[in-house]
Amino acid sequence: MELPIQGAWLHREALLKAEQSISRVKDAVGKDPGRLKYHFMAPAYWINDPNGLIFYKGEYHLFYQHYPYAAKWGAMHWGHAKSKDLVHWEHLPIALAPSEPYDLDERGGVFSGSAVDDNGVLSVLYTGTVIRDGALIQSQCLATSQDGITFEKYKGNPVIPGPPEDGSADFRDPKVWKHDGTWYMVVGSGKDGKGKALLYKSPDLREWDYAGVLAESDGTMGTMWECPDFFPLGGRYVLMFSPMGMGERKTIYLTGDMDYGTGKFTWDTMGDVDHGFEYYAPQSFSGAQGRRIIIAWLNAWDWMPWFKDFGPTAKNDWCGAMSAPRTVELDGDGRLKFMPVKELEVLRREHFHIGQTAVAPGASVIPKYVGSDCLEIRAEFEMSGCTAEEIGFVLRSSADGAQHTLLVYNTKTGELRFDRTRSDGWSEGVRSAVLERTGNEPLRLHIFVDTCVVEIYTDHYRTVMTNNIYPEPASVMLEVFASGGSVNLASLDIWKLRSAW
Repeated sequence: MELPIQGAWLHREALLKAEQSISRVKDAVGKDPGRLKYHFMAPAYWINDPNGLIFYKGEYHLFYQHYPYAAKWGAMHWGHAKSKDLVHWEHLPIALAPSEPYDLDERGGVFSGSAVDDNGVLSVLYTGTVIRDGALIQSQCLATSQDGITFEKYKGNPVIPGPPEDGSADFRDPKVWKHDGTWYMVVGSGKDGKGKALLYKSPDLREWDYAGVLAESDGTMGTMWECPDFFPLGGRYVLMFSPMGMGERKTIYLTGDMDYGTGKFTWDTMGDVDHGFEYYAPQSFSGAQGRRIIIAWLNAWDWMPWFKDFGPTAKNDWCGAMSAPRTVELDGDGRLKFMPVKELEVLRREHFHIGQTAVAPGASVIPKYVGSDCLEIRAEFEMSGCTAEEIGFVLRSSADGAQHTLLVYNTKTGELRFDRTRSDGWSEGVRSAVLERTGNEPLRLHIFVDTCVVEIYTDHYRTVMTNNIYPEPASVMLEVFASGGSVNLASLDIWKLRSAW
């Protein structure tokens, strides 16, 4: 018993040290006007992938990759928060810290994973990561909690000490679920330049047998599949992952059918979870009312083609945030729809409505007092009779217009473009997606603006685009525009949103 007791003591000490580091700066960090108002953030310092999303004993739990010593990536811990409504979050003590030979490394730590309810015991599976003699060693590990707050690492860790022959040293991000009384786990990996999702099965979360390759790239879908997620939806299954080395694409879903007898997933439909710059490692969970909900990290990695940096907020001792929660539904053709959870409506305060209005070049439509750094916008443009070449919104504009973000729909090409070239003097780049709407079908946009993120939904919620921007707090002006002609705005609803904190 000596080793487990020693290990538990080391873990407690590591957690205490991490909490003390956060407590020294969190009050000052909380006063930063750039902090997001309704997107979840760590109390301070670094945050990346969501982990262990679960609806447990009537509450939503969110764990997340966390470095509690600086606003940059470091030895990974698991931060922890809970919520009753997916909007208002209560910070809980840091759940996991590097403390054991399989996860104690300044370039490794407690990497991403998932959570399940094992007969009332909140159980998390994560990837322990260390570097030995320059080599990456990743293993799958178990930790459990009786109270949903304090976790003990399993003394038999790692439960899966290394990759199978089908995988490689990149062997991480376990997602666990139960089917017909058996636990299953999918782990992200890659080999010979092809991303893979590897399948395991277990009777008890402790003894795991390798079941084979669930699915793999055909050579065009990335070299490594990070943060794989696998779940049933509408009578089918969805495999969602973040591929490395797939160019501009960074969050992919496949829909198809699962054969538990062979351990194979056969897919027939592919789509993008998000078309923006910053939406990575989404994880799903089954929430209240049986909804499938996803949350992702609002940032990008340095190996992505457009990466510049993790953002200017690091100078204020924080970096990174989570997306607003989205529900996932299966459409009739195998595609997925992503909708903001209805609970976000609790944030609405002043409401501004415009009915049938013509929008022409140079026209001012939205009164200045409507501007805010936190908004929800729903717009419907009538494309029948539209003569404009481009229509859209100017978001987060300064009074003189020098600082602004453009959301532009080109009526000739069908392309929706997000341009942050003049957003803040720091951000760069234009992100675009060709929409599915055609002909005279109205253009409908549902937009959420927070202090430094914009989330855009369109195409009946089949196309979503998420991007970070960092404008000055005073840059809050909003306008709708048309160029090269006019367009009829069928309706425009704008809500100012209150802070969730």
